[in-house]
Amino acid sequence: MARIDQTPFELEILDLSHDGRGVARRDGGKTVFVSGALPGERVMAKQTRRSRSFDEAVTLEVLQPSADRVEPRCPHFGTCGGCVLQHLAEDRQIAAKQRVLLENFERIGHVTPETVLPPLTDAAWGYRRKGRFSVRRVEKKGKTLVGYREQDPRFVADLSQCHTVIPRIGDRIEALSRLVDGLEARRGIPQIEFIAGDDTVALVFRHLAPLSEADRGALVAFAQAHGFAILLQPGGVDSVHALWPEAPPLSFRLAPWNVELLFRPLDFIQVNAGLNEKMIARALELLDVQPGERVLDLFCGLGNFTLPLARVAGEAVGVEGEAGLVARARENAAHNGLENARFFAADLAQDLSGHPWMRQGFDRLLLDPPRSGADAVLRQLPLKGLKRIVYVSCHPASLARDAGYLVNERGWKLRSAGVMDMFPHTAHVESIAMFEP
Repeated sequence: MARIDQTPFELEILDLSHDGRGVARRDGGKTVFVSGALPGERVMAKQTRRSRSFDEAVTLEVLQPSADRVEPRCPHFGTCGGCVLQHLAEDRQIAAKQRVLLENFERIGHVTPETVLPPLTDAAWGYRRKGRFSVRRVEKKGKTLVGYREQDPRFVADLSQCHTVIPRIGDRIEALSRLVDGLEARRGIPQIEFIAGDDTVALVFRHLAPLSEADRGALVAFAQAHGFAILLQPGGVDSVHALWPEAPPLSFRLAPWNVELLFRPLDFIQVNAGLNEKMIARALELLDVQPGERVLDLFCGLGNFTLPLARVAGEAVGVEGEAGLVARARENAAHNGLENARFFAADLAQDLSGHPWMRQGFDRLLLDPPRSGADAVLRQLPLKGLKRIVYVSCHPASLARDAGYLVNERGWKLRSAGVMDMFPHTAHVESIAMFEP
């Protein structure tokens, strides 16, 4: 492979890519993606990667800044891969995400929403209640690093704190780093997962070899000093067990619907608690469930949408692929006294014709699929008789594809769609769309 020319060069930034980098053209029109650059700027950049169809570069100096540029709050911005948009004003971040959504609808789905919903936003800092830190002992630095991967994913960012993670965790990254560095097993701990309920913050330490009594004692002392629950994961997901306290209670309340969701440390919960409540409220408003109606909630997880729906519907039926989540969703229904919420386990990417819930008839449908979208299940569902579909999406390209199917092949109307800032300062686009026959 030919060596990349390291000579700095000047670029005019024309656009912002879906992953938060500036887009420019160089030498006869070849596209260059420039990290750290914003539309309308002139920058000095250095090439970092070359391919046949595009190049990649990093900003060395901003010669002419955009009016939308702000000073990043975090000193690690630009190195740490956790955020890519801290240099862009918050209102412009969500506008850029809205543009990504609308462009995906047009380019992939060949559809246009009749109404663009106002963006949903909440606190832009200290919001992240679930995530995973990488851990690496670095001899050159004489310490153990705990943090997100750098933009070059071979390295772990040398963080002192993280402003996007809830402060109870984000302000204690240095303390975590010192804790791990003092353990005998410091080279055998590749990651620490964190998850926070309303009252308890849990840390799950993945460890590749058994921990000594001294290490276990150090972890317990740290948990007691900082008010954390600590769990250990010596193997796969099923190996997770509590170190201290014995049975840490993990839950969060959805106050508007008088619902409390109990969960386990590696379960999926929405990362941003404030935005999650606003998202549920918008989904219920768009579904417009009438008394006595039956609602189907696909990819339902622990019942984040199903249980609030059960407060307003005649019956809410949740379906989810992971049997453990389904068991906990049933426990949550019982915990909240919701006898009209029922849950079933099914792989929603496979043939569903044998499942009785498929044939029961529903008035309204809610979907919250993974990044891959919901085309397999939409092509099997009997859509006739449904009054509305609300689709919550974490990936605008798969939403646009599925919207194209509903509108162009099944004759539905895309009435409204909009973005929700679940992950401020990142390029992640969460969105919601409502369809009617």
